[in-house]
Amino acid sequence: MLSKPGEVLVRAFAVVGLTAAMAFTGQSASVGDGRAAWADAGQRTGQGVRADGEERLLFRFKDSRISESSGLAVSPTHEDVYYTHNDSGAGPVFYAVGPNGQTRATFTLRGAEARDWEGMAASIDQKTGRGVLWFADIGDNFDGAWPDVSVYKVAEPTVLSDAVVPAVRYRFRYEDGGHNAEGIMVNPRTGRLYIVTKQFAGAVYEAPKRLRTDRVNVLRKVGPAPIMATDAAYAPDGSSFVIRTYFSATVYRAPGEQITRVTMPQLEQAESITYTRDGRYLLTGSEGKRSPVYQVPLPEEVLREAAPEPTTALRRAAPTPAPTPDPKLAPTPGAGAKAEQDDTGEDAGVPTSAVLLWLAIAAGATGTITLIARNTR
Repeated sequence: MLSKPGEVLVRAFAVVGLTAAMAFTGQSASVGDGRAAWADAGQRTGQGVRADGEERLLFRFKDSRISESSGLAVSPTHEDVYYTHNDSGAGPVFYAVGPNGQTRATFTLRGAEARDWEGMAASIDQKTGRGVLWFADIGDNFDGAWPDVSVYKVAEPTVLSDAVVPAVRYRFRYEDGGHNAEGIMVNPRTGRLYIVTKQFAGAVYEAPKRLRTDRVNVLRKVGPAPIMATDAAYAPDGSSFVIRTYFSATVYRAPGEQITRVTMPQLEQAESITYTRDGRYLLTGSEGKRSPVYQVPLPEEVLREAAPEPTTALRRAAPTPAPTPDPKLAPTPGAGAKAEQDDTGEDAGVPTSAVLLWLAIAAGATGTITLIARNTR
């Protein structure tokens, strides 16, 4: 997480970049942060698919302590209970919230740190049937400032009352160097953990099947991710997963195997996404006090195409397509996404032409900031 002045400056240049990109692609940008206009343009031009039915406001967080909701998960064992946590600077704390937005319990992780918590996930222990919560301390705005990042595993509390809970810490490093990341998801079929980086050339990284607490676990790249991904989540049946960006959400069968993009509601700063327990809706949230959580129905196309298959949910994309993918084949990161780009000329979430223009504007802005900084020393 950036400092407040730095964050404001970055957002300001993002708005300028998006507005120019909209003009470049023949769309009109609205006053504000530009995200609503971008989503609307995506709906009109095929960059995003509006789900069948209508999104609706599920609730707003009413607890004033929840001021920077950065992660969101549905309880796998408690009915109508949602979990969230704040971004960095708030301590290793998470909240259990009811369907009316009222906090039902506050939990503190014993012996944990909250350097830059950016996401969370929920799963079920296949051996015990108990819920498991995962908290990702994976934010790294300097893409390598930390030698490793951490994920905390917590047994879901059986009683919803304020408590201190024990946590198991797993440390990770990427096989190809440091990255900033905000997305974490767990495959409910295999229990395997994945981290999605937040970059212009983002990626999905797979954790080892068996996590170790006595050493740093290595994350291996298995596929591409949309530009500036802010969260990710697996469908409850493990048949697909979704990656959220500031502008939309993209549903995948496997890394590089996109099903479709789903238009998201306008939010101040889109930070979180998860599935409902029945897997028919997405829930998405934002930072800020009294921030909203919206429920967005998945298109029928997604529900049909994401039907469970007997194969592993995360199939590797092989260099040469085969009738029956072999899970033992080495992954070719980006294979599926590259094929799509060849056909459409678009990256998942944002047109390539707009990205190039945004990069040019960002480069100019960076030079301006550097010049100002030098002249004010």
